[in-house]
Amino acid sequence: MTMRRGLNALAGIAGCLAISGCVAFGTSPYAPKTAARPTPPPAGLGAPKAAPRSELSREMQAYYAKITREMEARGQLRTDVAPRDAPFGQRQLVDDFIHVALYDEYTSSGGGFVARQSVSRLRRWEKPVRMELEFGASVPMAERASDRAEVSAYASRLARASTHPVSVVKTGGNFHVLFVNEDERRAIAPRLRALVPGIDDASVDAITDLSLSTYCVVFAFSQGDSAVYSQAVAVIRGEHPPALRTSCIHEELAQGLGLANDYPRARPSIFNDDEEFALLTHHDEMLLKMLYDPRLRPGMTEAEARPIIEKIAAEMLAANS
Repeated sequence: MTMRRGLNALAGIAGCLAISGCVAFGTSPYAPKTAARPTPPPAGLGAPKAAPRSELSREMQAYYAKITREMEARGQLRTDVAPRDAPFGQRQLVDDFIHVALYDEYTSSGGGFVARQSVSRLRRWEKPVRMELEFGASVPMAERASDRAEVSAYASRLARASTHPVSVVKTGGNFHVLFVNEDERRAIAPRLRALVPGIDDASVDAITDLSLSTYCVVFAFSQGDSAVYSQAVAVIRGEHPPALRTSCIHEELAQGLGLANDYPRARPSIFNDDEEFALLTHHDEMLLKMLYDPRLRPGMTEAEARPIIEKIAAEMLAANS
C-alpha cells in the first residue's frame, strides 16, 4: 500500500478469511510463553486488575478459540521451524524473497485498501527498531506479562536473524505493538493519531474497521517518498488464544521490518496465506538476513536487486550446507 499524505503506509495488512483457513500471521511459542514476574503493587493496595471484557469481546474470544482449534485439527499453525518435508534451494529462496520483499499485498483504492498485489521496491529500517507495547484496559494482567515476555524474546530473535538492532523499550518506541480487545480497537483512532502524527485516514479506518476475518494487522510508515521506514503500528486482537496470538506476533512484527507481502509459493514460511506455519522458520530468517544485507539498499527495484539477491542466497545456502 502506498499513501502519500505526509506518511506512506508501505507494509501489507496481514489478514485472511478465518473460515477458509488461509494463513497469514505470526505466532510463536518459539519465544517463551511463561509470564514475567509482575511488579509488586504499592503497600496497602491489591494487585492491579484489568477492566472487565464486554459481552461482545467474550463472544469473540470464544469464536477465535474455535477457529484456532479447527486450524490445528487441519494441521495448520505448525510450530516446527526447519521441517524436513519442506526443503528449498537457491532458486526458490530467491523467488520467495523477490515476491515477499519487493511486492505489496494491498493497494490503495478509493480512500481504502484492496487485496491486489503490485510491484514495489525494497523497504526496510535504517535506524534501530524500538518496539513499545501497549495494552487495552480489559487485557488481563497475566496476558500482558506473557505478551511482554514473548515479544521481548522474539525481538531478540529478529535482531539476530536480520543483524539489525531490534529491541523492546518502555518508552520512546518507533514500532508500536498494541494488544486490544474489540471495543478498545474500535475506539483507538485518537491513540493512533498520537502515536503516528500524520497517519492517513485510510490506515486509521483499516484498523478501527477491522473485519472479523482479519486476525491482526501491521502498517509501516516512511516520510514522503522514502523507502526507509520511520514508524510502525501492529494491532493484535486481545481475544486470541495463545496459539493464534503468538502467530500474529511472529508474522506482524517480521512483516513490519520490511517483508510486507504474502506469497502462496513460499514454503516453509509464515509469509504465506495458507497458515501452515505459525512460527518464523529458518527459511524466513534467511529472508530477513537477505533484506538487511548491506549490499542491498532501500528503494531498489527487482531488476536492481535480483543479481545481488542471487549471490547472497548462494552464499547463505553454501554456509548452511
